[in-house]
Amino acid sequence: MTGSLAASQASSSTSLSSMGSIGQEKKSILRDTFGNPFELPDFTIKDIRDAIPAHCYERSYLRSYGYVARDLFLLATTFYIFHNYTPLIQSYPLRCAAWALYTFLQGLFATGIWVLAHECGHGAFSPSKFVNDITGWIMHSSLLVPYFSWKISHSKHHKGTGHMERDMVFVPKTRQQYISNVSMAANTLAELGEETPLVTALNLILQQLFGWPMYLITNATGHNCHERQSEGRGKGKRNGWFGGVNHFNLSSPLYENKHLHLILYSDIGLAIMGFLLYQGIQKWGFTNMLVWYFIPYLWVNHWLVAITFLQHTDPTLPHYYPEAWNFARGAAATIDREFGFIGRHLLHGIIETHVAHHYVSTIPFYNADEATEAIKKVMGKHYRSDTKDGPWGFLRAIWTSARWCNFVEECEGAEGEEKAVLFFRNRNGLGLAPKKDEDITAKERKETAVGKTGLVGLVDDSE
Repeated sequence: MTGSLAASQASSSTSLSSMGSIGQEKKSILRDTFGNPFELPDFTIKDIRDAIPAHCYERSYLRSYGYVARDLFLLATTFYIFHNYTPLIQSYPLRCAAWALYTFLQGLFATGIWVLAHECGHGAFSPSKFVNDITGWIMHSSLLVPYFSWKISHSKHHKGTGHMERDMVFVPKTRQQYISNVSMAANTLAELGEETPLVTALNLILQQLFGWPMYLITNATGHNCHERQSEGRGKGKRNGWFGGVNHFNLSSPLYENKHLHLILYSDIGLAIMGFLLYQGIQKWGFTNMLVWYFIPYLWVNHWLVAITFLQHTDPTLPHYYPEAWNFARGAAATIDREFGFIGRHLLHGIIETHVAHHYVSTIPFYNADEATEAIKKVMGKHYRSDTKDGPWGFLRAIWTSARWCNFVEECEGAEGEEKAVLFFRNRNGLGLAPKKDEDITAKERKETAVGKTGLVGLVDDSE
């Protein structure tokens, strides 16, 4: 275990996992997966906002639409080049390789469009709500994203980041939920044994291919505490197939009655795009549409899931039950990473400036680097980033996070408020060991299997 800790602490040059002054840290019961002490953040959202220069909040129609035009130009030019010149390649294997390159490039450029629509959803694209929404609706619908439905649930994600009962994406499983998910017959970690690398790889492939549509259709990785929905929409509804929780159903508990027309607009956008794709298949054939649109679409899914997974899953990140959560703490439970030219230019910095984005999501991406530097002075040791090895480090983190971050549990000996602070643990012998099976009481097993039901009211869940 010592070797694993040393190797992993070297994986990041700027995150808590790499701090060399651990011996000088205040003594704390809380420990992250690397074994590093953790103290609850005590700064406020006002401290964060006051630290950010006023001009960082300024949004430009011209600049934002300039990026839209650039990304559309890249998509159109790439299609023109490959469509006209790839058939001239005589070698069939080389021709296939060229079309594979096409799908990869189009996937990157289309993800850039996805990110710009994401800016629209946050009001960071322009000062006009109407311009933001019509632009975002068109761009997201073209990528089969229900714009308004996503916008509402994504807003709730920002209002409940790191909250075990309110967050909307990559809510980790508790220890007993994880055990039950892996094996219905098992009751302890010891009965499961180590997860083989092959199983990890298969799970990641499924996550990267189907994670995004599964999120939209079944609310996969979102919270499953729908009974509390104030209008009674969540009664008897659960995540999963036919559970009544998705981004398309007008009666979904993810929304309130005031959102019904917006969900309908989202569905109309998808219907229009579905009709256009059907017409494309009828005119040019399924094989052409598969290469031109659907495989690039899978690349978009991959990048979107990878980005979101790594923004919210890391051995240094805490998660909270209601008793310890507040907005400032939740927004700090995110991490910036580095993806080089692709991340900073093609994907508009969504990977590199995510922490600042969670504090003030209306700041446009082209001002986010400056805002990030400003909030570092307030956050201090609570600002997390893992930039070691740039793009390769980012890609490697998909694997390491999957291996290190199996489930969350409270720290050994935690009392009071600290019992509501959870950290990742795993069954693979990596990092700080999880609590021993014999130390988990029957009450804790029942509690973590269904999820705690603490009071939720720190921030309104509605948009």
